[in-house]
Amino acid sequence: MRPLDGVRVLDLSRLLPGPFATLVLADLGATVDKLEDDDAGDYLRYMPPYADGVSVAFSGLNRGKRSLVMNLKMPGAADAFRKLARSYDVVFDQFRPGVLDRLGAGHDVLMTDNPRLVICALTGYGQTGPLRDRAGHDLNYVARSGLLGLMGPEDRPPQLPSFQLADVGGGLFSVVGILAALRERDRTGKGTVLDVAMTDAVLPFATITLAGLFGGLTPSRGAEALTGGIAAYSTYATKDGESVTLAALEPKFLKRFTDGAGMPFDASALVPGPHQAALKESFRAMFSSKTRAEWAEFGKEHDCCIEPVVKPDELFADPQLAARGVFRRIESGGTAFYQYRTPVTPHDLEASPPPGSGEHTDRILGEAGFSEADVLALRAANIVR
Repeated sequence: MRPLDGVRVLDLSRLLPGPFATLVLADLGATVDKLEDDDAGDYLRYMPPYADGVSVAFSGLNRGKRSLVMNLKMPGAADAFRKLARSYDVVFDQFRPGVLDRLGAGHDVLMTDNPRLVICALTGYGQTGPLRDRAGHDLNYVARSGLLGLMGPEDRPPQLPSFQLADVGGGLFSVVGILAALRERDRTGKGTVLDVAMTDAVLPFATITLAGLFGGLTPSRGAEALTGGIAAYSTYATKDGESVTLAALEPKFLKRFTDGAGMPFDASALVPGPHQAALKESFRAMFSSKTRAEWAEFGKEHDCCIEPVVKPDELFADPQLAARGVFRRIESGGTAFYQYRTPVTPHDLEASPPPGSGEHTDRILGEAGFSEADVLALRAANIVR
């Protein structure tokens, strides 16, 4: 038994944000059924690299899920979708605001059909506001949140993130909202509609920086304590062309570092200001005197918040991640690839492979109360496949 056994999720999402959220729910035991259209379906299916003809990214985000194909734009599809949705606890809607309304199965309609339903509407900018209908992707949401404007050196354009913060952040807050709504439904018997905006989801990741803004200060790129403004919290190149991180934010850690490195202790290294330029130069010179491996050993010996910058192709051999069981190696059609477990994925999870497009259509419809004749009629009308 897993925590969400018995919870049924109808997933209308694609690509990364929604599928990540429903991956977490599936790992925790929920039955997650992907509803894909009969055109491209989930675009992530076509993103290389592939293993045994299946996208590795799609495999990782959709393990343990099922798939049905339904064309919601066909005449009669709205009624079929409404009947289907009545058999679920959660509907995950990643369409832009109003799309389901135009298809004849908006949030109000679904809630009238099933008052216990939890609808999670995950969008870029939310269900309200002047940008509600605008297209966007992760980079746009990080930019609009104000966080991108603080990334990178102050004399260059903002640094492009190497990760999808808004997408995954939106997925995470969707999971939190869904779990809370299910708990509330246990008490009241009533479902709800959750309005989760990926732009809003980025802001909590900047809590410390925003504290300055809320206190009347204007944060500057590359000048704040946690964004490059102090020598004691930064990245440094090493003798062998690799990199390490120093995050000695407390005086005791900074002193351990300077004592171990034979440098004078200067508490002002923890305070932003013009004096940081000279301090950073001295720190750069010190770090360039040893290799990354030597600094890793130094950090182990002195416990001063020094860690190597691990490159992506080194992750699988990293002893900490290996001890935590973060990755597992999958064999498929003679091709080996890896998947990660989230922090809440059960360690003993043996999830089924990702579904083929429409692989479970008949079974899912049958569970929702459609007869064989009903399914044949829907197929004849090109509503399902």
